[in-house]
Amino acid sequence: MQIFEFIMLVCFGLSWPISVYKSIVSKSTKGKSIFFIIAIIIGYISGIIGKIANDQINYVLIAYCFNLSVVSIDLVIYFINKRRESISA
Repeated sequence: MQIFEFIMLVCFGLSWPISVYKSIVSKSTKGKSIFFIIAIIIGYISGIIGKIANDQINYVLIAYCFNLSVVSIDLVIYFINKRRESISA
């Protein structure tokens, strides 16, 4: 039953917009781990590849793609904030 995988992705996915918002507001990389962000991105990419490879293209794939896009935005903001910190140092 893929509904449980979807629920898991929605629950994990709820935290990412909050993380993006905090990164934008704080303009800081404090409390962020580039390795963690990249590991999450690799995990979502792997989930997407698994769905496509198993011909399971459905609503769960949409959740993977949404989460991947939000975490990728967080990664971009991380580098923007990192650059901002290096300029102001």
